Amino acid sequence: MKNLSIDIETYSDQPLPKTGVYRYVESPVFEILLFSYSVDGAPVQLVDLACGEKIPEEIIAALTDDSVLKWAFNATFERICLSRYLGLPTGEYLEPDSWRCSMVWAATMGLPLSLEGVGAVLGLEKQKLTEGKDLIKYFCQPCAPTKTNGQRTRNLPAHAPEKWLAFRKYNIRDVETEMAIQARLAKYPVPESTWEEYHIDQEINDRGVALDMELVKQAILLDARSRSELTQAMKELTSLENPNSVQQMKLWLADNGLETDTLGKKAVAEMLKSATPEMRRVLTLRQQLAKSSVKKYQAMETAVCSDGRARGMFQFYGASRTGRWAGRIIQMQNLPQNHLTNLADARGLVRDGDFDAVEMFFDDVPDTLSQLIRTAFVPRDGAKLIVADFSAIEARVIAWLAGEDWRQKVFADGKDIYCASASQMFGVPVEKHGVNGHLRQKGKIAELALGYGGSVGALKAMGALEMGLQEEELQPLVQAWRDANPRIVQFWWAVDEAVKNAVIFKERTRTHGISFECRSGMLFITLPSGRKLAYVKPKIGTNKFGGDCVTYEGTGSTKKWERLDSYGPKFVENIVQAIARDILCYAMKTLRCCSIVMHIHDEVVIEADPRMSMEAVCDQMGRTPPWAKGLQLRADGYETEFYRKD
Repeated sequence: MKNLSIDIETYSDQPLPKTGVYRYVESPVFEILLFSYSVDGAPVQLVDLACGEKIPEEIIAALTDDSVLKWAFNATFERICLSRYLGLPTGEYLEPDSWRCSMVWAATMGLPLSLEGVGAVLGLEKQKLTEGKDLIKYFCQPCAPTKTNGQRTRNLPAHAPEKWLAFRKYNIRDVETEMAIQARLAKYPVPESTWEEYHIDQEINDRGVALDMELVKQAILLDARSRSELTQAMKELTSLENPNSVQQMKLWLADNGLETDTLGKKAVAEMLKSATPEMRRVLTLRQQLAKSSVKKYQAMETAVCSDGRARGMFQFYGASRTGRWAGRIIQMQNLPQNHLTNLADARGLVRDGDFDAVEMFFDDVPDTLSQLIRTAFVPRDGAKLIVADFSAIEARVIAWLAGEDWRQKVFADGKDIYCASASQMFGVPVEKHGVNGHLRQKGKIAELALGYGGSVGALKAMGALEMGLQEEELQPLVQAWRDANPRIVQFWWAVDEAVKNAVIFKERTRTHGISFECRSGMLFITLPSGRKLAYVKPKIGTNKFGGDCVTYEGTGSTKKWERLDSYGPKFVENIVQAIARDILCYAMKTLRCCSIVMHIHDEVVIEADPRMSMEAVCDQMGRTPPWAKGLQLRADGYETEFYRKD
């Protein structure tokens, strides 16, 4: 036996999308209902565990045999469920090294992250059966007790024999579809280096991160009291039945002379500038009520495992255009920042459940709770957290690729890129808190907004007007940045031309150390690391301005599979972010033995022995990969007793 393809159907009373699989399998009523498998491509066999059948001994042995490759679509689910089935305790799971995931394979090809979606895009003969969702709801989740069903809370095979037969066929078909995907993608195997990255990802997800559940519990209680008091205060001021209602609040504001289409944060901030004291009080309360800080705490409470750790927070290759991770469950990729100077004091008061003290010393309770979300992530007893991240990674990568030498020198000399950029743009020396220091902000906003072809709209989206810049300053700022970075601008359009030529003439093109080619209905962009980005069914189309552009199929902003258009700067953004991801992966391989518990964008968080050196971690993380000679990298870090933004 060399390959074992698997698909399982399970039952648990835990809501899988909210808990994740690690908490899902901890339920006392968790069980595997159906187990379908194929050995080395042979016809699929089904084991009906719910009806008393047993998985053959040689298949059980294969699950722990590292010489047998185990395949599944979203293999994490099968691996963790089977770990529980085999009796492994919380925190111990089947080693991931001999597991392969056909969902990851699909993602590396720019395909959807669902079995149904991949089957449809590839036009497979055997596709996932569409009735599966209803069958899963019927057999895999608790049901509501009714008179009709005899007050039962679970549906068993005997309750609907015909449905159960359909469910068995559904389970078999999933394995057949997964095998068909592998056969269709066989010409484009996933490199071993990517599988190694996947296994590191699985180790991090298995390890999880400790949560301070006392802080989480008290934060939820304090938030409930805060919301109750804020709502009562709003009712007294407005006489509205439900001041949380956007519609009721907009009508009330209009009746009081403030017309608005939205109650978004920016709109409310703008209204506050000219509001009367009474209106300002209402709008301030509205902003506090709108804080959704408690949702993260609730997600922690839902997902935490019995040993106090949250697991499965990171989806490998979740962003298929770049190969970056996507956040899951607690969504660590969008944690609120913390700016409180006395963070530890605020944390202590919340942890003690002292609402009055929090309100007295910090005034805005929802905002305080929001700023403390990061601090719920803690090390195990007797350990510390080391947080290390790359400094200005995307700015460094694009400077290296484009050959923008003045920027490379700024990084080599360890200087501030925002000051240097402002200096280059305006032709005067700029120092932080020093000579021409007021120009640094313009340099910063330009750096953050304009690297990928952005213009006035990008500056506005980045908050340029809120930062005090005037409308008439924006276009000159765009031009000044582009004039200061001519090689980056050349890079955008060199990539644009290379992609178009690859698509039109079906020939391999190359620019700035990156190659582009079209074959078998795919556009491949090969990065300096050797990894390929894939775009499905590329062709030349027309953009919204009437010009030629490259279009391809992918998941759009509405989460639907559709035809998308792109152009040079947007491809450059994908390329730069993909290279930044590869650099992070290189660092994670270097630090593999250091107990990484989290990674957020370009940052890693390590649960470390007190004797571990933070400087040594940063030195290792800042090593330039052998395929990126000349790239100026730097990693900075700090030690902490709870996670925070330094």
